[in-house]
This record gives sequence, C-alpha cells and structure tokens, in this order.
Amino acid sequence: MHRGGLPEDSFLLSATELEDLQDRLFQLRCAAEDVVTAIEDGADSPELRQMAAQLSEVAGKLERLR
Repeated sequence: MHRGGLPEDSFLLSATELEDLQDRLFQLRCAAEDVVTAIEDGADSPELRQMAAQLSEVAGKLERLR
C-alpha cells in the first residue's frame, strides 16, 4: 500500500532531521579518522581505549534517528 504516492515502508525526515543526521555522520567519520591518526602516531592503549569509547558513543547517538 502507498501513502501519498510513497511506498508503505518509506521513512520521511524533515530538513532539520536530515541536517542533524548529516551532522552526526560527520562526527562519526571524524571520530573514526581521529582513531586512525592516533594509531599511526603511536598512541598508547589508554588513549586508544578512550578514543574508541568516544567513537562508540558517537555511533550510538547515530543509531537514534529521531
């Protein structure tokens, strides 16, 4: 069944929600790049553990679309 010409399984985001999602995706990419850079720079385990926790937190926030 279609709703207003859209498939039933469609998911709509407002412009504000889309912008928020894009911001969170950017934060996730930056956090991942920071981990890669830290590894390349020889960061120690405690620093990498902290960065991985931050990466996990950003990813968790990204899971919530609304």
